[in-house]
Amino acid sequence: MIHPAMATKQRIVLLALLFLTVATVVVGLGLGASSVSFGRIVPTFLGHGTLKEEFVLFSIRLPRIVITLLAGMALALSGAILQSVARNDLADPGLIGINAGAGVAISIFFLYFPVEPGSFVYLLPLVAFGGGFLTAGLIYAFSYSKSQGLQPIRLVLVGVGVSTALSGSMIVIISSTDREKVDFIAKWLNGSIWGTDWPFVLSIIPWLAVLIPFALYKSNSLNLLSLHESVAIGSGVAVNRERIVLLLTSVALAASAVSVTGGISFVGLMAPHIAKALVGPRHQMFVPVSVLMGGWLLLLADTIGRNVGTAEGIPAGIVVAFIGAPYFVYLLLRKVA
Repeated sequence: MIHPAMATKQRIVLLALLFLTVATVVVGLGLGASSVSFGRIVPTFLGHGTLKEEFVLFSIRLPRIVITLLAGMALALSGAILQSVARNDLADPGLIGINAGAGVAISIFFLYFPVEPGSFVYLLPLVAFGGGFLTAGLIYAFSYSKSQGLQPIRLVLVGVGVSTALSGSMIVIISSTDREKVDFIAKWLNGSIWGTDWPFVLSIIPWLAVLIPFALYKSNSLNLLSLHESVAIGSGVAVNRERIVLLLTSVALAASAVSVTGGISFVGLMAPHIAKALVGPRHQMFVPVSVLMGGWLLLLADTIGRNVGTAEGIPAGIVVAFIGAPYFVYLLLRKVA
């Protein structure tokens, strides 16, 4: 049973995150190379803007903001599930190689499989899921022991090794292709939000519409899986089946996100930890907070990256890494200590 005081705290945190998200959206709509004054945002939304203002807001800024929010939510939820299934606070789809596997699949698909532009957008999440699924299966196989079950430390070590190997294979793949396609892959590797049109929004929404409610429905199973394996078995949970289903859910969420944002790490690491610190470790409590936290973190990183540095800005993945890498080191040192 959830204590009423904790439920109240969760509602306050969710409202605060909603406020921060809306505020960041407004700032993001008003900042950029083609500036639209903040006083003109509401009139433009109501249909009283100029042609230029409507184009900037509805065709450039708004789809990018929406896709960034959705991708951040997906990465955060993917990380929360992965940390519970693996019983490892350092697990993140970007750090243990799932994103890299999705990236290799996307690279091969983009370089060697000619497809129609209309279907390309909607096939990307499926291709990314295939690559992420194969990578996750490989990591799981090398991290599982019949006598001890899934070993959390080995999972991270194997994942880092697989990620490094896949990054090397990515370099081999792109070394023999033309400059234009290499530029696309390079942007993907940097975590640049490249899927910034409304079709990309439509391609990711069905995945989140199904998988976010499913993850919330599986909160009790996640609570038990995050404990020792024997506790979950004693509580009547079909551990292997639930673990595989939830691992597939995590892979699907990460794949749907990185198919339009590129290789972004650390969002799935930071958001669940911050959420747990705010509302506690029960999944019914921290998963909704983690989802909103992930969306806001990635949106904030992209808003900062778009408006600093060169004319093209700094990729959101790099901005997130500036924060996430020191945080990962802190968690690693705390875990070792």
